[in-house]
Amino acid sequence: MVVTAVTLPLPALPEGWAAEKDFKPVSKITQERATQRTIEPVGPHFLAHARRARHKRTFSEDDRIQAQERAKKVEDDNDSEISEPEDPMMLQRDAKDWKSQDHYKVLGLSRYRYKATEEQIKRAHRKKVLKHHPDKKAAAGRADDDNFFKCIQKATEVLLDPTKRRQFDSVDEEADVEPPTKKQLAKGNYYKLWGNVFKSEARFSKNHPVPQLGDEKSTREEVENFYNFWYNFDSWRSFEYLDEDVPDDNENRDQKRHMERKNANARKKKKAEDNARLRKLLDDCSTGDERIKRFRQEANAAKNKKRLEKEAAEKKAAEEAKAKKEAEEKAAKEAEEKAKAERESSKKAKEAAKNAVKKNKRVLRGSVKDANYFVSGDASPAVIDAVLGDVELVQSKIDPDEIAALAGKLNNLKVADEIKSVWQEEVKRLVGAGKVKESEIKALGA
Repeated sequence: MVVTAVTLPLPALPEGWAAEKDFKPVSKITQERATQRTIEPVGPHFLAHARRARHKRTFSEDDRIQAQERAKKVEDDNDSEISEPEDPMMLQRDAKDWKSQDHYKVLGLSRYRYKATEEQIKRAHRKKVLKHHPDKKAAAGRADDDNFFKCIQKATEVLLDPTKRRQFDSVDEEADVEPPTKKQLAKGNYYKLWGNVFKSEARFSKNHPVPQLGDEKSTREEVENFYNFWYNFDSWRSFEYLDEDVPDDNENRDQKRHMERKNANARKKKKAEDNARLRKLLDDCSTGDERIKRFRQEANAAKNKKRLEKEAAEKKAAEEAKAKKEAEEKAAKEAEEKAKAERESSKKAKEAAKNAVKKNKRVLRGSVKDANYFVSGDASPAVIDAVLGDVELVQSKIDPDEIAALAGKLNNLKVADEIKSVWQEEVKRLVGAGKVKESEIKALGA
């Protein structure tokens, strides 16, 4: 649509300006462009008017259709975020029971939960409202069906309020990761399975960054930092969300104080139970952590290194002492056996010498007997005693070797004069040596 151009008068020159000399001459065409304008109808209101005229709609019909199209456009805006399927049971929830509802699930943010941003919450709220607004349901013939819409509004109210959302996140068990079972640990990666559990628990930490469990290649320092941090875990969980409602009326202050104390005690109990739960998770995790076993073995080895070296030295010294003692005992035994053998040999030699002396003495005595005691006829007892007395005297004055030498001279001699001559020579030798006096010899003298 084009409207006929109109001619507008030129504006008056401002005061103080000169006339024609202050302006450059312009062409006739330029003057016509300066004085004529072509006006076209534009803007949202004109487009709305044109749309209603084209489709022959009333204002209310056009507004309703436009609202439906906007809702559909919002639902299809973000193709990267696929809406969660809505549970039919959830759609039938009683709005009065809002405290037990899963706010993230109501808004379709179950997969995000505590990680959902404020923008995601607002966008999810907008999509849910456009889909479940009472006016839209009323247009579809479902009047007075606003329960789930109220649930949506309450979920949005809680999740967009930092304090209320923190209270809800404190008790949101749907965000927890269950500890792995023995069967899962036997098949899967131990550190990855337990690491997911502690990544989930880390959302409650007051202190950041939160150490991660790591893997089998983690250093001793990293493992110790992890367990020290978690065994001293400082959690912000408060459990206020589960408090029973406290009456606001001023008429029943005692009841109000009673409920506040009851809620405080319940929160304290839940806090203690949560701490015990977390400690059990840590105990279960550390029990199967092969890194801790390895570090303990290394620590024990390092700790006992000196003791082991001392024990080894003591063992070596004991073995050397034992070997030395055994060697000494063996040497002593050998020496004793040698000495014993020598003693026995000496004893035998002595016995032999003694026997030889006895034998030689028998030879000496036998020689005088063979010589008939140096008399003709039968020898009288006096003569026998005198001869044997001299023999005993001579034997007592000479040593075994001399006895043996004398016996050797007398052996095999049978003639009395030869035997007597040998005896006389021996007596003479002894007298000459001063061992015997001539007066002591009675029968064997010269």
